[in-house]
Amino acid sequence: MEPQNLTSVSEFLLLGLSEDLGLQPLLFELFLTMYLVTVFGNLLIILAVSSDPRLHIPMYFFLSSLALADIGFISTTVPKMLVNIQTQSKSITYEGCLTQVSFFFLFACLDVLLLTVMAYDQFVAICHPLHYLVIMNPSLCGSLVLVSFFFSLLDSQLHCLMVLQLTFYTKVEIPHFFCDPSQLLNLACSDTSTKNLLVYFIGAIFGGIPVSGIILSYARIISSILRVSSSGGRYKAFSSCGSHLSVVCLFSGTGLGAYLSSAVSSSPRKGAVTSVIYIVVAPMLNPFIYSLRNRDIKRALRNLLSRTA
Repeated sequence: MEPQNLTSVSEFLLLGLSEDLGLQPLLFELFLTMYLVTVFGNLLIILAVSSDPRLHIPMYFFLSSLALADIGFISTTVPKMLVNIQTQSKSITYEGCLTQVSFFFLFACLDVLLLTVMAYDQFVAICHPLHYLVIMNPSLCGSLVLVSFFFSLLDSQLHCLMVLQLTFYTKVEIPHFFCDPSQLLNLACSDTSTKNLLVYFIGAIFGGIPVSGIILSYARIISSILRVSSSGGRYKAFSSCGSHLSVVCLFSGTGLGAYLSSAVSSSPRKGAVTSVIYIVVAPMLNPFIYSLRNRDIKRALRNLLSRTA
């Protein structure tokens, strides 16, 4: 069969999580519920932070930015899957596929970078408390978010350009619920060895460096906490880091697990099921993790809901 260039392929077929027709209504209801909970929960975090002047500090500014990125992240993939299930269609246009690839890496990278910025914020708050307001001034906070967005945009465009160079056969079936770039590389009929190396290199730069920054920040944080003499002070310091550390482990751990499982597993469909954890479950749980472990957020949410009522 003669290969066609990607620009001449009009559409791809997304096989989804299961081809069992009996499971489609259940999958639709499940993912619609998870999507609505994610969007509503993260919007509540953003509204609570913006409506309470006491939360207008760097930590909650970064938290609301993370909530916005989570909404974008899950909205990149789940709505299209819901439309395909409802219409019993598996197709996605060429332009739609490229758009998914671009926004997927934009928001995934932005999530990781914002978590890194939040780790740095925790480091300054615990290790340099007297200079916290001077170091984490509004100008620096805004610059950190803008720089994170810029590098995320660069990462997404690099992956998009890489996909543009691939060639495919006329009929392309992707065993996933979105245009996963790793699956596109596997399905390409051209030589992808160089592009695979490029993917690993970009991943090491835009993923490895932020994760290393998080690890380094927490190494310094733990070292500083252990020097605190009182057990109450140590508990309070550890408690302030608990929510952020839980989100880091949930997102980074499940994302890395999905990546490794897709690399070693012979079943692409299993990789698709695993990716649900960090694409759908992690953004859904983030608002609960922060609201349940944070008195300030719970107070702001109560005030917000009481004013609305």
